[in-house]
Amino acid sequence: MGVDIKIEGLTKSFGKQLIWGDVSLTVPAGEICVMLGPSGTGKSVLLKTLIGLLKPDRGSVVIEGVDICSCAEKDLYEIRKLFGVLFQDGAMFGSMNLYDNVAFPLREHTKKSEADIRKVVMEKMDLVGLIGAEDKLPGEISGGMRKRAGLARALVLDPEIVLFDEPDSGLDPVRTAFLNQLIVDLNAQIDATFLIVTHDINTARTVPDNIGLLYHKHLAMFGPREMLLSSEEPVVRQFLNAQRVGPIGMSEEKDADQLAAEKDMDLPPLPPIALQLDPSNGIPRRSQRPPGEWCRENGVTPPPGSFLQDSVLAGGAGA
Repeated sequence: MGVDIKIEGLTKSFGKQLIWGDVSLTVPAGEICVMLGPSGTGKSVLLKTLIGLLKPDRGSVVIEGVDICSCAEKDLYEIRKLFGVLFQDGAMFGSMNLYDNVAFPLREHTKKSEADIRKVVMEKMDLVGLIGAEDKLPGEISGGMRKRAGLARALVLDPEIVLFDEPDSGLDPVRTAFLNQLIVDLNAQIDATFLIVTHDINTARTVPDNIGLLYHKHLAMFGPREMLLSSEEPVVRQFLNAQRVGPIGMSEEKDADQLAAEKDMDLPPLPPIALQLDPSNGIPRRSQRPPGEWCRENGVTPPPGSFLQDSVLAGGAGA
């Protein structure tokens, strides 16, 4: 069972440059969350802050009752054992084969015998579909396989929280679809808390239980998937539906003249809300809500065509 992450008033700057300020949210235990935002809004900085690699200017990140922003180094070391991290490029050691890459955390942080290590490594490599590739070097395999090897390594210590830093970066749409299914299947199996940073809109529309959006140095919105996908908030609507009309421009924020020119333009209709991706076995995950439940509970009328099988294919929107 995963644990929740309680973030309160988190602010981070580099010198005089504010990255984001007063970020507050709770990443629910055992659920899949996606964090979106235009390039340069500090999504990866947020992940590094959550595992204590970066210290915020102020605010707290509480995990299992410990504020990792102010705790002693020994307490931070223990909390980090709860985490598994999939880095953007897999972060494989180029001179080690996949087996030794995946075994590395076990050899560094446990006193397991090599026989026990082999059992764990092969179990995790089987989970991500890499049985038979354990002797290959990272340079001998595709980008998608490197991502899966990195994910196997992130899982070997049986983490309660798994962070994914742009897992779809550099992958084609087909391999991204396979990776998304793998993420959903893993969450169903291990019931850990997943937080995914991504730019992929289809991933955001179909994979998570909750979505967050960082924009203009703050957290614009965070909540259940259906809440954001039905939102009329301009920046949320524009980003999640890949539309040109809205406050986001090429340099993150449009100027007053651009916004004025769009003032009387009709916004494209919201696309249908796609069905959430089910585990491969067809059994809903513990945290997965029935389609349309949030909308019904909150009196929100979803866009026409929502929650139909065909709406999965309508995840993108026209500009």
